[in-house]
Amino acid sequence: MSEIMHQQRLLLEWLVMAGNIAVSDTDNGSLLYKTQVECEKAGWIKLTQFGSGFFMAAITNLGKQAIRNRRLGRLDNAGPDRRRAMTT
Repeated sequence: MSEIMHQQRLLLEWLVMAGNIAVSDTDNGSLLYKTQVECEKAGWIKLTQFGSGFFMAAITNLGKQAIRNRRLGRLDNAGPDRRRAMTT
């Protein structure tokens, strides 16, 4: 899994707080549409048809784990972590 980008983190955090949300199923060129597609491909969210013109977006267990790891500053790849070191 790659590092979560800021807009992906925002969408995942939003889903953690709000639960399921309705998003457009039409590519209108928006950042939200592109982000939801990226998150679905990564397996972080699940999109299911919800009425005419909308998907229901729900966070998956993998998405919850990714956001939990991001909050704790952990990465499961060898890339650099740009956050400050945690001190005790």
